[in-house]
Amino acid sequence: MTHRTLVRALLTSAVLAAGVMLAGCDSDQISLAQNAKANQPVPPKLVAAMTEKDMDMQSPILVRLFKQEAELEVWKQNRSGQFALLKTYPICRWSGDLGPKVREGDRQAPEGFYSINPSQMNPQSAYYLSFNTGYPNAFDKALGRTGSQLMVHGDCSSRGCYAMTDEQIAEIYSLGRESFFGGQKAFQLQAYPFRMTPVNMAKHRNNPNMPFWKMIKEGYDHFEVTKQEPKVDFCEKKYVFDAVKAPGATRDPVFDASAKCPAYVIPEEIASAVHEKEQRDAAETAKLVSKGTPVARLNTGIDGGMNAIFASKIPEGNTGLSEGGDSQALASMSLARAPGTIPGTVNPPKPNLAVQQEEPVVATTSSTASSAGTRVASANASDKSAADKSEGFFSSFARKVGIGGTADASKTTAPAPAAAAPAKPKVAEAKPQSVVRVAPKAEPKQAAKPAPKPQVTTAAAAPAPTSSTQLAGSAPVVQTNSFDTRFSAVK
Repeated sequence: MTHRTLVRALLTSAVLAAGVMLAGCDSDQISLAQNAKANQPVPPKLVAAMTEKDMDMQSPILVRLFKQEAELEVWKQNRSGQFALLKTYPICRWSGDLGPKVREGDRQAPEGFYSINPSQMNPQSAYYLSFNTGYPNAFDKALGRTGSQLMVHGDCSSRGCYAMTDEQIAEIYSLGRESFFGGQKAFQLQAYPFRMTPVNMAKHRNNPNMPFWKMIKEGYDHFEVTKQEPKVDFCEKKYVFDAVKAPGATRDPVFDASAKCPAYVIPEEIASAVHEKEQRDAAETAKLVSKGTPVARLNTGIDGGMNAIFASKIPEGNTGLSEGGDSQALASMSLARAPGTIPGTVNPPKPNLAVQQEEPVVATTSSTASSAGTRVASANASDKSAADKSEGFFSSFARKVGIGGTADASKTTAPAPAAAAPAKPKVAEAKPQSVVRVAPKAEPKQAAKPAPKPQVTTAAAAPAPTSSTQLAGSAPVVQTNSFDTRFSAVK
């Protein structure tokens, strides 16, 4: 099966390249069609897993991301028509804080529901391979949120993206490619701050983003009870899941993220199952709160997170805002094999010492951040992931079949001016095209010293909830200069 897959991929590339030559011999398009990284076959172990789980190679996929757990899940439709978990990948690096992305340069990795079509696949990424998350979606735009080129890519370096190892992104990219070859027009990406369990909802109950998280939890619950990709719409600046036309209506409802919601209903079998799950989760959350479940700390000054399997391989490694960051746990994982090559220059999450010496920045709602005198951190507006140098063959393919193109995040709102910040040493402006890297065994480093514990703001420091009518919740403000990356070209 693997041999047949490789032959088919090569033949497909040859056909695409021949078609391009007949159309005008565009050398850039030919190079994309013949891109070796983008045409790697699905690994034999994954092919065997598909066979065991009764899945076809080219059946649809769905991706879920979790910041706190630092995990990426790939789900795939089996022959019964339901989605089942194919593989879970540890995330090498994500940046920012728990909470949605709000503006260009805030270093936040997005949260919410996004659609990935072939035009968003980037075989020429400077970070091995990548695909664009599609941020901002219609909901984000309705709230005036900005940002561009937010990717899932390789190279284990993030300034607003979800970064994997090169080997991991090669597998994920190949699964997406095969689903497109099988006829899937777009696969859904669901990005969450954490797994939406009663324990996590209880731990984060005082977070100002909770209204937004409860809203996207509805979509999480729809998928959990149906194991089908939820249909996503937007109206009145909120998410709507699995909406269909109301009884007696002659046409499907038309949704506009900024307009009043049209008449719609949710199928009874889905609505009742989701309601029962929500009731169980709410009861369990209330029980945990009454038992005194500790509240998760806010504003730790730590930028993003990293899965423990990667942190255990790095000197002074730290999982940051992800779980399993104690030294004993990392030491116990040090003998485990890392799922891919870790670049020798990767930076683990660490406390922002500059912020700790200043007046702390408190989490605030999106409405109060613009009206109150809250100090807001902002990264360099030119900080971007590698953009496509030209329209790739996936983009061309998507355009020919009539999908994608208009949701290209590279053409979003212009970045806001960067906030003033202390001068820093200049970092590399661009990363050269790379192949597989091997981290050096022994690299000279400065003498390690214990990092001071991050400063914790008290509950009294958080702003009072606002009466905003937006159900989007709010996003924590991310501190500046909290991650010394070697790339200024990626979010």
